Amino acid sequence: MPQPQHGPLEDRHRELGATFAEFSGWLMPVSYAGTVSEHTATRNTVGLFDVSHLGKAIVRGPGAAEFVNSTLTNDLNRIGPGKAQYTLCCTESGGVIDDLIAYYVADDEIFLVPNAANTAAVVAALQAAAPPGITITNQHRSFAVLAVQGPRSVEVLAELGLPTGMDYMEYADASFSGVPVRVCRSGYTGEHGYELLPPWDSSAVVFDALVAAVKQVGGQLAGLGARDTLRTEMGYPLHGHELSAEISPLQARCGWAIGWKKEAFFGRDALLAEKAAGPRRTLRGLRALARGVLRAGLTVLDGDTKVGVTTSGTFSPTLQVGIALALVDTDAHVEDGQHVTVDVRGRALECEVVRPPFVEPKTR
Repeated sequence: MPQPQHGPLEDRHRELGATFAEFSGWLMPVSYAGTVSEHTATRNTVGLFDVSHLGKAIVRGPGAAEFVNSTLTNDLNRIGPGKAQYTLCCTESGGVIDDLIAYYVADDEIFLVPNAANTAAVVAALQAAAPPGITITNQHRSFAVLAVQGPRSVEVLAELGLPTGMDYMEYADASFSGVPVRVCRSGYTGEHGYELLPPWDSSAVVFDALVAAVKQVGGQLAGLGARDTLRTEMGYPLHGHELSAEISPLQARCGWAIGWKKEAFFGRDALLAEKAAGPRRTLRGLRALARGVLRAGLTVLDGDTKVGVTTSGTFSPTLQVGIALALVDTDAHVEDGQHVTVDVRGRALECEVVRPPFVEPKTR
């Protein structure tokens, strides 16, 4: 087996008492003080996440924005320089190579942040389609990614003199102690927050200052454990769970991230056909009505009939119940508010079907 890759701040995390696990081929901090504590701090105060394993790539050349708009699903014409957009890179059959964030730098430069494990695949798909003059460069180790999430995130960034007044999915280029930092009003927790991209090799300068500022306002460092419980409460998809080559954007309720009127993007014909016919399954939320832990890969039953399978599951620290996301067959006609059961190791756990998010987001 290949050895896991290491982020730029691993020594810092070890000094801060992190526990580690491999995720998407990277050794990542999972927790410091405990997932529930870190989750709660993010919802109530502020959490600091190192997600430098995320990919980075730059598309450059005359007409770069136009090229990206002809390949990825969302419509870049809806935004402009200084803004970012959630989008998807699809297969021609309508599956998802990856979901990612596109930063509109200029008409001739788009900066992409895909998921760690899929960066090479996204870069390869774009390179295969690129006309002469357009270059796509994998910059996975050129930038770190630090997420400051929670109601006191503004105070943390203000302590460093970094910009905070952007609208949701806007970004600004700034600097801290001579280190350039791209600051975007975005995140993966449902809270008001920011994602910072300093250079990989000088990210420790920014990270150390953020740690001090987060502790000053009573926040906590947070690992991938809390990141997962937070995003599940929001119903945000995770590639490999709610999105994949076999799970389309429509099935995952991500049709809003498709520019349906565009003349071209990867998978357009297949997705238009699926939209016209209706997806055969749809992502739903499940809220446990009794004690029990929901996980991915569990069978969802309506009576004795299998109607779906869970894609993610966890205990919600905010709601204090088990929650899950599940792909449910459309022809089963399962409605929100209906009760179903989930087979948890041979035990039937009753759940209510709900439409995500489980917790009201505060991103706006």
